[in-house]
Amino acid sequence: MVLKKLPKPISKPLHPSSSSPLTTPPTTDTAALIPPPEPSSSPPLPTISLSTTTQTQLTHFLKAHLKPSFAPQDLLSFLKNRLHHHPNFTQFDLHIFRYAATLDSFRHDHSTFEWMVRTVSVTDRFDALRSVLQFMVSNQCPCSDGIFSCSRTEPIFRFAINSYCRVGRFDDALIAFDYMMKMIDGLPNVAVYNTLIHGFVKFREHEKALGFYNRMIKDRVKPDVFTFNILISSYCRNSEFGLALELFKEMRIKGCSPNVVSFNTLIKGFFRERKFEEGIGMANEMIELGCEFSTVTCEILIGGLCRVGWVSEACNLVIDLLEKGVLPNGFDYFDLISKLCKEGNMGRALEVMGKLWRKGNAPSFIACTTLIEGFRRVGKTEEAATLMEKMLKDGIVPDSVTYNCLLRDMCNAGKTVEANKLRLLASSKGLDPDGMTYNILVSGYTREGKRKEGQILVDEMLDRGYIPDIATYNRLMDALSNGKSSFQ
Repeated sequence: MVLKKLPKPISKPLHPSSSSPLTTPPTTDTAALIPPPEPSSSPPLPTISLSTTTQTQLTHFLKAHLKPSFAPQDLLSFLKNRLHHHPNFTQFDLHIFRYAATLDSFRHDHSTFEWMVRTVSVTDRFDALRSVLQFMVSNQCPCSDGIFSCSRTEPIFRFAINSYCRVGRFDDALIAFDYMMKMIDGLPNVAVYNTLIHGFVKFREHEKALGFYNRMIKDRVKPDVFTFNILISSYCRNSEFGLALELFKEMRIKGCSPNVVSFNTLIKGFFRERKFEEGIGMANEMIELGCEFSTVTCEILIGGLCRVGWVSEACNLVIDLLEKGVLPNGFDYFDLISKLCKEGNMGRALEVMGKLWRKGNAPSFIACTTLIEGFRRVGKTEEAATLMEKMLKDGIVPDSVTYNCLLRDMCNAGKTVEANKLRLLASSKGLDPDGMTYNILVSGYTREGKRKEGQILVDEMLDRGYIPDIATYNRLMDALSNGKSSFQ
C-alpha cells in the first residue's frame, strides 16, 4: 500500500456521516480518506473524542497496522481491533472502508460488509448506511460469484432494515428491502417482513402496515404467528376490534396456531370494549386449545375485572383457573387481595389466599401485609397474628413497620407472651428486632406484671446497645418492679 504525503492538519472535529456515497469514482490518493468538515451545528458522535488530528498521524497509523496487499480478514481485524478503539481515528472507519475498495488487489466480502453496516447502523449514520448498501448492490460479495448468492446477504440487510425502522425512516427501509430482493435467491424470510410491519405499527402507520402485509401475501410469503400478533395488536390500538377478531379467524383458517400473545391481545381488547364475558370466554378457549397461561394473561383477566368492580367474579375465576391447573405459579394476586380488603371482605381474601397457598401459589409479602393490615384495621388481631406466623414459617419476611404494629396490637390485647414467640420466630427467619420491638414487648410484660420475662428482654436490649444510659436502664427495671409501664 503506497501512501502519499498528506496535506496540513485538520484542526476541527469531524462527523463520519459527511462522506460522499460509495459509488463515487475510486481514487488512490490517501487524502480521500479525510472527509470535509461538517458545519459546527452538527456535533460529533458522543463516542468520539477528538483532539487535533493530522493526516500524517493517520498515515503512520495505517502503515503500522494495515500492511500492503491485505485481505478482507486483515481489514476486518484492523477495523475491529485497532481503529474501533482509537479515540482519534475511529471516526474514519467508513473512509478507510471506502479507500480499501479503490485498491486493485482488494475486494470486500460479506465480513467487511456486515461489520460496516452494523457499525454505521448502531451509530445512527443512516445516510452512510444507504451508501454502504448501494455499494453492496454494485459490488457483491465474492460468495455470489457462483450459482447462488451469499448466504449472509439477507441477515446484513435485515439488520439495516431493522435500524431504519427503529427510527422511523421507512422510505430508506423500503429501499433497502428492494435492494435485498435483487440480491438474494428466492424470497426473504418472513422475519424481514415482520420487521417492517412491526416498524409501521410502532410508529402508528397502521395502513402502511396492512399494505406491506398485502405485499407479503402477493409475494407468496406465508405469515407466521408473529405477523398476525403484530397486526391484531395494531387493529386493537386503532379501535378496530372487530377487524382484529376477523384477522384472528383468518389466522386459524390459514393453519397458524395462536399463541399466548395472540390471546392476551384479544382478551385485553375485549376488556377495553367492556365485553368481560367474551374475554373470559377467550380465556376458556385458550385452555381448550392447550395454550399455556402466562402471568400477563392472569393480570389482564384479574386486574381488568377488579378495576370495574367485578371482584367476586375475579375470585371465582382465580379459583377456577387453580382447579383446572392452569394458574401460573408466578402470578401475584395482590390486586385481588387489596380490592377485597378495601371492601372489608378479609374473610374471602383469606379463603382465596389459603386455597392458592396450599396449591403452591405463595403470595407476595405485599399481599400478606395488605391482608394483615386489613385484619388489624377491624380489630382481628388473632387472625393477623396467625397469618404473620404462616408467612414467617414459609420464609416470607414482612416489613418492620407492619411487624411492630402487630406486636403492639398483641401486647395491648394481653398476649405479650405470644408476641414474644412471634419475635423469636421472626429472628430465626432473619428479621432482627429493633429498639421499638423491645420497647413494645417490655411495655407489654410490664402491664401484665411479668417481671422476670421483662427483665430478660431489658438485658437483651442492653447487650444490643438499645439502652443509651444507666438512667434509662434503671427506669425500665423500676417500671417492671412497680408493674407500671414507663411508656404509658
